[in-house]
Amino acid sequence: MEHPGADAALLEAAAEGALQPEGAGTLTTCGYCGVGCRLRAHVHAGSLLSITPALEGPANRGHACLKGRFAHRFARSRERLTEPLIRRGGRLVAVSWEEAIATVADRLGAIRRDHGADAIAGLASSRGTNEECFAMARLMRAAIGTNNIDNCSRVCHSPTSYALRRSLGLSGATGTFDDIERAQAAIIIGANPTQAHPVVGARIKQAALRGLALVTIDPRRIELADYGVLHIGIRAGTNAAVLLGIAHVLVREGLIDEDFIAQRTEGYETLAALLDAYDPPTAGAIAGCDPQAIEEAAHIYGDCERASILWGLGVTEHRYGSEVAQLICNLALLSGKIGAPGCALLPLRGQNNVQGSSDMGALPDTYSAYRSVTDEAVAGSFEAAWGTPLSRRPGYRIPEMLDGACAGDLKAMYIVGEDIAQTDPNSAHVRAALEALDFLVCQEIFENETTAYADVILPASSFLEKEGTFTNAERRIQHVAPALAPPGQARTDLEIIVDVARALGHEMGYRAPADVMAEIAALTPHFAGVTYERLGDTGLCWPVHADGSDSAILYTDRFHTASGRGRLAALPYKPPGEQPDAELPLTLVTGRILEHYNAGTMTRRTPNLALCDHDRLEINPIDARRLWISEGATVSVRSRHGRCELRASLSERIEPGHVFASFHFPESRTNLLVGASADVNTACPEYKVVAVDVRPLSEAPSQRPALASGR
Repeated sequence: MEHPGADAALLEAAAEGALQPEGAGTLTTCGYCGVGCRLRAHVHAGSLLSITPALEGPANRGHACLKGRFAHRFARSRERLTEPLIRRGGRLVAVSWEEAIATVADRLGAIRRDHGADAIAGLASSRGTNEECFAMARLMRAAIGTNNIDNCSRVCHSPTSYALRRSLGLSGATGTFDDIERAQAAIIIGANPTQAHPVVGARIKQAALRGLALVTIDPRRIELADYGVLHIGIRAGTNAAVLLGIAHVLVREGLIDEDFIAQRTEGYETLAALLDAYDPPTAGAIAGCDPQAIEEAAHIYGDCERASILWGLGVTEHRYGSEVAQLICNLALLSGKIGAPGCALLPLRGQNNVQGSSDMGALPDTYSAYRSVTDEAVAGSFEAAWGTPLSRRPGYRIPEMLDGACAGDLKAMYIVGEDIAQTDPNSAHVRAALEALDFLVCQEIFENETTAYADVILPASSFLEKEGTFTNAERRIQHVAPALAPPGQARTDLEIIVDVARALGHEMGYRAPADVMAEIAALTPHFAGVTYERLGDTGLCWPVHADGSDSAILYTDRFHTASGRGRLAALPYKPPGEQPDAELPLTLVTGRILEHYNAGTMTRRTPNLALCDHDRLEINPIDARRLWISEGATVSVRSRHGRCELRASLSERIEPGHVFASFHFPESRTNLLVGASADVNTACPEYKVVAVDVRPLSEAPSQRPALASGR
């Protein structure tokens, strides 16, 4: 049977045949997931004809996924925002840029005067460039005077950042995707690369076919489990038990590197004492898996010389996600599998620049490169560069912003490229917070669930219409080049931010994105040698030294901790924030699917909508039979926090007792089901463990429904 994406491929091939793209196309970096594929955008007479994968791409090596290759028509959708809008009398009306910028500056200035700078908060976009995220952080800190700045890494990989910094010193992968091919074995836990990171998923498949011993650990039997040597199906929220069980076996069987532990780590004795309590039968009982599988996983990882570990949101989006990420680091430190080819810790980042947005200091407690806002020397260097006093008080995280708005303490928000009304948990609370604000600015490319509350909407640019850099999941900084001009009166995000800052009385002095990168390099040691010229076609992995040399592999000699040693974390298993019970007997896990991306803002405005036009609730046939649910039936899904309706899809890939849904469709309102439970160290929401009740509402429809409109 022909793949449904074939029609899109044929259409693009026909277009290229009718109008040959000019030259070799514009070399740029994909704006979807964190793999960082290099692409060529082919344009004719101002129209984007096609996108092809670039052979120069270190991450993608001439390949691209369904989204990167075909899902680009959103860039010229008729629904694009093309002029500034101001809400008057309950309606959005078009105004000039001058009026829009003046309104933003006047309203924010008045709130700052009447309530103080900390009554205002901003969100940078992880779909934006490094330069835009850095400028947005500067806008909030220097032009407004608050550290109330955050980005969407708060709700995805902030636990990874916390764990890596605490265990190893730096907030980034320890190697690159090339380590997948160099490894003899790999563990994938809480990630589904063939769906969420398809190009990396394909590289893992190929490596497994060539002999990589692959272990998958997840409440779902992901596709890569079919290519592996071992799959461990577990209860959602029990990652820690499995990892502690694996570490127990490593120590018990002598599969640890005693010299490495003695010379390069600290905390071993405390950890070893804790591990005594997590023999495989105990760990297996907690996780709901075969104890022998834990034994086998430990030997697969421990017996070989080179092994890597990859993880995703199935690790981080838990109440103790940051602790589980530290337990992952423990395995590498115990076995000495770090700082060498084939021995990488690879967190799979979700959005194209979620690594970079945090690297750039779009966080409430750190400047660029994760240096504390309370550090006098660091803060002083930014004060000198920006010519204004800066606050030493850490700002609000996203959940605190929303709580502050509901309490009346936070009066205004400036949100760039984030649809928090759809993507953030406890949606009713998010909407109440947005409603409570005195003033909301949204900088966006489309109207969405969040802009429905906006007082001013500023039309921005997509990744195809701007210059700058993205940083992928390998820490690889890569150039982004514009293939198109922004439509209508839309502007690049950097231009808008600079103009708003100027209207607030703060002159940034940036004439082009390269000027921002020059300032980043001057103020950030890890970016000291970064220039657009040095990035070339293949990018550089930070830290980049002053001479332009980069760091594909971290920690070859020492760790970036105060002692120079890696920290082993003695952290016991703790249960998730929610547990199923008699009233809510199933556990909902949310995540991504291949055809769509995040809130669906871009992909639902492309032919990808024809491949998947509605959300589904994946349920094991055992549970479906017990609940009298048939394939395609509409079901009610109820949690302690909300209720929604989805269509059922029966699948043996999901463990019994669990159900799965994505969050790509606003009409599904999946995040109404997710409550306030969050990671104890970073406030990352617990999307992966939600107790629910599922009941049938109707039988499967006789006909496939009409396509959604795209809103």
